[in-house]
Amino acid sequence: MNMQVAKNTVVTLDYNVTDPDGGLVDAGAEPIVYLHGGYDDIFPMIEEAMQGKKVGESAIVKMQPDDAFGEYDAELIQIEPRSGFPKELEVGMQFEGAPDGADDDDILIYRVTEIAGDKVVLDGNHPLAGMALVFTCTVTAVRPASAEEIEHGHLHEAEGCDFDHDD
Repeated sequence: MNMQVAKNTVVTLDYNVTDPDGGLVDAGAEPIVYLHGGYDDIFPMIEEAMQGKKVGESAIVKMQPDDAFGEYDAELIQIEPRSGFPKELEVGMQFEGAPDGADDDDILIYRVTEIAGDKVVLDGNHPLAGMALVFTCTVTAVRPASAEEIEHGHLHEAEGCDFDHDD
């Protein structure tokens, strides 16, 4: 059965991501599995490119920062005292936090980008913010989504959904 990618199908993609010069950004070690059909489970541009594709078909999607992880926001850089962090601290470690003056709902992942004396520089931007990206995707599987997946707007076996949704 050669299903096409369409609304309410679950699609498995082999993918990789490069920068516009062909430098590898993400080798796509794990395939992407997503619910197709406007559920915000994957970038809209990739979803558009996959629409109607069959297993074995590919697409190359060139995305500007706005289409991908957004523009780089210098305001998301925070400098914090070293004393507020665990003893074992190295560049590249990640911490959750809310920007100054933000609600607790606005939790960002901050990456340690520099440790200078008693100060730690944290960057709340996504590592790929501000970058144009080229996604190369190949459909490796398509199946109909279950009623529960459609109702919840995401996959189940992937993250062990426990059905206690407050939304």
